[in-house]
Amino acid sequence: MKRLLDRDSNENNAEEVNDFPLEINHKEILVNELGNLEKRVMILLLLVCSIPFWPLILATIGFQSSFFTSSFNIDMTKSHRQYHGLWLVDMIKNLLGYASIFIPIYLISAYLHRIRYDEISGSGRIAKLIKMCLFDAKNPLPVISKSHQNDGRKDFSSHFQKFCSPPPGGVGYYCLMLVSGIGLQFSYLIWGVIQERIMTRSYEGESFTDSQFLVFINRFLAGLLAIFILLVKRASNPTATDSPSAPLFKYSYASLSNILSSWCQYEALKYVSFPVQILAKASKIIPVMLMGKLVKKQNYRLDEFIMAGVISIGVTFFLLDTNSRKSSSNNSQSVTSHSPISGMILLVCYMLFDSFTSNWQDSLFKVYKINSFQMMAGVNIWSCFFTVASLIEQGTLFDSLGFGLRHWDFIEDAVILSICSAFGQVFIFFTIQKFGAVVFIIIMTMRQAIAILLSCIIYGHSVHLLGVFGIFIIFLALFLRIYFSILYKTKNQSQ
Repeated sequence: MKRLLDRDSNENNAEEVNDFPLEINHKEILVNELGNLEKRVMILLLLVCSIPFWPLILATIGFQSSFFTSSFNIDMTKSHRQYHGLWLVDMIKNLLGYASIFIPIYLISAYLHRIRYDEISGSGRIAKLIKMCLFDAKNPLPVISKSHQNDGRKDFSSHFQKFCSPPPGGVGYYCLMLVSGIGLQFSYLIWGVIQERIMTRSYEGESFTDSQFLVFINRFLAGLLAIFILLVKRASNPTATDSPSAPLFKYSYASLSNILSSWCQYEALKYVSFPVQILAKASKIIPVMLMGKLVKKQNYRLDEFIMAGVISIGVTFFLLDTNSRKSSSNNSQSVTSHSPISGMILLVCYMLFDSFTSNWQDSLFKVYKINSFQMMAGVNIWSCFFTVASLIEQGTLFDSLGFGLRHWDFIEDAVILSICSAFGQVFIFFTIQKFGAVVFIIIMTMRQAIAILLSCIIYGHSVHLLGVFGIFIIFLALFLRIYFSILYKTKNQSQ
């Protein structure tokens, strides 16, 4: 009997001993399998979320194109498409294309945040890539020791920084300011002339109508330039780390609004003249203030509201000058007179999207302390993804490329437009960083006035007395706004 009891107790102890390692092994298996399970879940989520958009996009393209062409009796083979409301269809198709990329990534991001993927994931390459794209950086890359820095690179970097940062008030300071001003003027004046040329004139009797393709080319070259600048900065100064502290997905919001604002800007030139577009941009202070109030809860001074109202009055006077939307030449091929109302709706959309872009970027700058070229690279890379996806889904990518192969003049104009846009962004960042926002606003205000003059001379836009009065009111309000900004800044510094 005693032997039997001893044997039972020994068996129970053995079971208890064996239970503990089994429990540990079970937990280890779960942890090891978790990474593989999450990968499978992410792939399934991506497929499930993407599948509904593809047939919807294809159905939308086929149905809406046939419906609108039959309803409006539009001959699509004409050299100039008659855009009677079709810009809205194009915008919807663009949005569906962007949604096929944005929504699946957003849902995956929400799921991974819910399961706290950054806390339970491993240290593999895939995990690091996912966390860099969707999660805040908790451990930035370590700074390389100065002892590992090449002396030649150090000398080059120090000399270049010294050249780009002269002491304020000296001759070098004002010479550098002059170079920045000339760069901004040169880039954006040529950009404006070429933009109007592409969107309102024909190439051997055939007009280019796909605004989204122009957005893609601009963003592609701007993204390459931003990446090149970041690589040069890293090579010339290895001690400075440009590791992205902001999740890459955060840039997609600014990218979407930036794409839509640029598309509306190009599309509006089919309905209104370039001077009208320029003056509408001058009045975007109003939506900027509205978005600043909504996004950042920012307060504005009374004089800023007054100046915004005066600018609106000036724009109204200019638009009442109906002759400003007509070309003085009889053989003009401009399509700007088809529907001014559509043009103004597009300009309002442009200002709203552009205002959201600037306010979102300001928030990223403040929260994550990123530099301007990181912002430029992140936004433009996302813009390339969105626009390429939409162009492929709509089947217009190869149509635009075919148009370029038929008309090499278009390729030259598109490349010049993109180069001017890319370098213009660099000059914007450089001018604001070195000389402040006030100097930048003064330079760009002068650019707007010169751009209107150039457009009227080159493309024959007529501006009569009421339009001239509206232009005078707008630029008077802009310079008064600059004056009050300097006055308040000086007052605050003295206190």
